[in-house]
Amino acid sequence: MDHDKIRKGVRLLIEGMGDDPQRPGLVETPRRVAQLYEEIFSGIGKDPAELIKKVPNEEHDEIVLVRDIPFYSVCEHHLLPFLGQAHVAYLPKGNIVGLSKIARVVDMVAKRLQLQERLTTQVADTLMTTIKPLGVMVVIEAEHLCMTMRGIKAPGSRTVTSALRGTFRSDSSTRAEALALIQKKQ
Repeated sequence: MDHDKIRKGVRLLIEGMGDDPQRPGLVETPRRVAQLYEEIFSGIGKDPAELIKKVPNEEHDEIVLVRDIPFYSVCEHHLLPFLGQAHVAYLPKGNIVGLSKIARVVDMVAKRLQLQERLTTQVADTLMTTIKPLGVMVVIEAEHLCMTMRGIKAPGSRTVTSALRGTFRSDSSTRAEALALIQKKQ
């Protein structure tokens, strides 16, 4: 991250909006935004596949689901946040992976300028290529502030995307079982 460029850009943005970047409440804003961007865009240029590690000497041959993984991302079209939950299922072909690694993949891929559709696909493809399971299903539900704060102004609307790979795409009963697990609330 080039903090200097970000600070300069934020000052120009404040000026462009008609405010004074030297006003007491705004003087430190460019520095704070640069630090914020370092954190919320920390997934840029990183390979989420490097997070995946198989659990040694453990096998399982039924669906594994990590549900309700919270995430925050930024829409590349409007530079506004979208946030929600990811549900990630895989059908192991023998080996399993650490559950926290699945959540870390979602987090890393979300910490980029992103589109929800691409986020969904990237999580699914990362898991499919790194752990080589029989199948992967990713369902993401999110609220987009670009739809809530501007344009249509539809607060509470949620966008749902899915990516199905392997068995989840080809076998309707496996897909239905995973969807039932995602929808089941206790």
